[in-house]
Amino acid sequence: MSKKNKPGNASNTIALNKKAKHEYHIEERFEAGVALLGWEVKSLRAGKGQLTDAYVLLKDGEAWLLGAHITPLNTASTHVIADPTRTRKLLLHAKEIARILGQVNQAGHTCIPLALYWKNNRVKCEIALVKGKKLFDKRATEKERDWNRQKQRIMRDATTS
Repeated sequence: MSKKNKPGNASNTIALNKKAKHEYHIEERFEAGVALLGWEVKSLRAGKGQLTDAYVLLKDGEAWLLGAHITPLNTASTHVIADPTRTRKLLLHAKEIARILGQVNQAGHTCIPLALYWKNNRVKCEIALVKGKKLFDKRATEKERDWNRQKQRIMRDATTS
């Protein structure tokens, strides 16, 4: 993947699920296409998407994105009734779906969306197989993040003096 097409690139990113890294251990990532309607693409171009409480449901050999919120731009200009939280189909290969389904059936694993981003004029969703963090894991992660921040501050101050 080239630098300009990476999901973390700010210019291509539509929405991030920032809570996911705090709540879960990310085990494996997948890239999925998203089946969208015209008004949804238009709204996403304006940056009106959210993945805060979204999750992935695997049913009948298909993957579905539930709980993703895409705010309609202008309801008067569209000829369809805009449902911001409708269930959207994720486009994955059958082998990827089977792999995810096998992991989800194991205890403790779940599948969540991490990011929505543009890739060659198409909307892609980065989904991940995750395992829930315990409270002490969350505290340890936060402590490590604070220490790294403080370490950077010390290094920066040491080089400037």
